[in-house]
This record gives sequence, C-alpha cells and structure tokens, in this order.
Amino acid sequence: MVKATLEQTLSIVLPTLNAAQCLGPTLAACAEAGAELVVADGGSRDRTAEVAIAAGARLIRSPPGRGVQLAAGAAAARGAWLLFLHADTRPAPGWAAAARAFMAEPANAGRAAHFAFALDDPSPQARRLERRVAWRCRVLGLPYGDQGLLLSRALYEQVGGYRPLPLMEDVDLVRRLGRRRLAALPVAATTSAERWRREGWRRRSARNLLCLSLWFLGVPPGLIRRVYG
Repeated sequence: MVKATLEQTLSIVLPTLNAAQCLGPTLAACAEAGAELVVADGGSRDRTAEVAIAAGARLIRSPPGRGVQLAAGAAAARGAWLLFLHADTRPAPGWAAAARAFMAEPANAGRAAHFAFALDDPSPQARRLERRVAWRCRVLGLPYGDQGLLLSRALYEQVGGYRPLPLMEDVDLVRRLGRRRLAALPVAATTSAERWRREGWRRRSARNLLCLSLWFLGVPPGLIRRVYG
C-alpha cells in the first residue's frame, strides 16, 4: 500500500506541441494553485516555448509523443503530487481547493482523481457528449487525458508511470490504476471542442470509440494513431 506523503507539494505537467494559442489560458487557470508548472514540449515551431516561459513554467524538451512527453515532465517535476493536464484543458475556478482537499486525505495517497469533462461549446451535442463521458467514467472507470489526472508521485511510480506510447497513454495508465483507485473531483475541466466542430460530432465521437475498441482488442498504438487522425 502507498503511504501518505507529509509534503503536499504539487507539480502540474503539460505536454505541448504547437500549442501557443491554447496554452496561455490553461497556464493562467493553473496559477490558482501556486504549483510548479512543467511544460514538456515535443518540438513546437510556434510560440509555445515563449508562452510557457512568460507564465513562469519550467520548459523541458522532449521527443514528440504525448506518452513520452508526460513521462519526461513527471521525471523533471519536483512535487510529491502530480497533476497531468492537456494544453487545451482548463480546470474551472475553485479547482485548486478541490485538489488540495483530495491531497490532504491520507487515504488518497493510494488513489488518483480526475476532473469532470466539459467542452467550450454551447450546443446540445456538447452537453450530450459530456453526459456520455460522465457515464463512461462512473460505470467503466475510464477518464481520458483531457480530464486531467491527479495522483501522488508514489502511486505514479508504483504503477509504472506513463509509457512511451504514441496514443492511448491515458487509457493505459488508468487501466493499470484500476477503477477502484479512481475518484472524480467535484469540479470540471473545460476542453476545446474544435476537433468535434471541425470533423463533426458523430464522426469524431465514433472515431474515438473505434480507437478505444481497437486498444482493447490489442491493436498496436501506432496503428490506432493512424485511425485517430
């Protein structure tokens, strides 16, 4: 069993690749916690590095690939607790208090937490998708990376951390954690709906479901990456 840590320090790790447009608002939302910010960049050619440094984040360079970047960011982070966030995922105001409350409970040193899923789109399609994701998390215990993941470093290391996968690195990690060790924080994190708007709500959702199904069928992540687009 993982022992509770006495030092409740938090590091927030964000993988980036040409994320200059969305990274600023995410880092601004993260500032609420006063935590260490670690941006693991996979070779951006835009202003991502400039935005990260201006926000006071530590910028580290990594080979591209979200799993590789997340692992590199975790290795560079100094906190006893780690919060992994996507660059286009902004936790709602009040998230830091919810995270601190979770971290302060000794039993939670052996558990991980995620945010509720929300999209920056006012459409009925967005609300339906949010409800489906809530069901998936509640019943199947499968939060995705765009919901963030908060866990102690001890637990992260115990389960083996992020693997260098080109896709499905989030599902891979939460499956190793197991449904019983996952909890939902009482606050949402808002993710960009641009991909759904661009590709179509049904088409994008169907593609995501196909990728998940292929993962459970044992298809290599490199091949699933081609389907994901």
